[in-house]
Amino acid sequence: MQKNKFLIVNFHGIGSPMRPLEDGEAHYWISEEQYHRFLDLIAPVKDRVLITFDDGNLSDLEIGAKGLEARELTATFFPLAGRLDEEGSLGSVHLRELLGLGHKIGSHGYDHVSWKHLDDASARRELVDAKARLEDCTGEKITEAAIPFGQYGRSTLERLKFNGYERVFSSDGGGYSGTPYPIPRWSVRADTSQEAVALFLSGRESIVRSLRRSLAKAKKQIL
Repeated sequence: MQKNKFLIVNFHGIGSPMRPLEDGEAHYWISEEQYHRFLDLIAPVKDRVLITFDDGNLSDLEIGAKGLEARELTATFFPLAGRLDEEGSLGSVHLRELLGLGHKIGSHGYDHVSWKHLDDASARRELVDAKARLEDCTGEKITEAAIPFGQYGRSTLERLKFNGYERVFSSDGGGYSGTPYPIPRWSVRADTSQEAVALFLSGRESIVRSLRRSLAKAKKQIL
């Protein structure tokens, strides 16, 4: 068994969606009751757990931030620049409100597409234009990114570094070993149990599982 120093729990939508969902996206929406139960498990170990939110759903503010504030927790929110101010999604004023509450804002790209095989024009839109729009909306420098779908390769990470992202979050799972490229997260899903969250927060996993994660992550970074 191995104990990790830092763990990152990632959320997506909470409650009832207020926009049409993409294929497969419903699996990552959890109930409000689940969310609060999970936060109650996180709060006692908050000194070694980071919290993130992907996609920029309006529930991030209306449910997510309120739950965090009640437990004196903070998070980093990764909205999609292309969804800003659309129905069911966060708007510019919401991003500034989150910053005012002590949270951080990063980029999840522009159009919610895979970053693994971007051509130059698409890479500019996802990594440069999205960053610029978020900076314009928040008045803050954007230095962190969350990779959509956990899909990346060596060229993805190189482009992110070149475009000024200091920390990049993936969906590789496991603990945070200190490297900022990428930082692994564990995403909760609609079928995630309290027992599963508690096990993850214990910071322990088998050597076999840890090796499998490390090999999968290494394979992504050399392709």
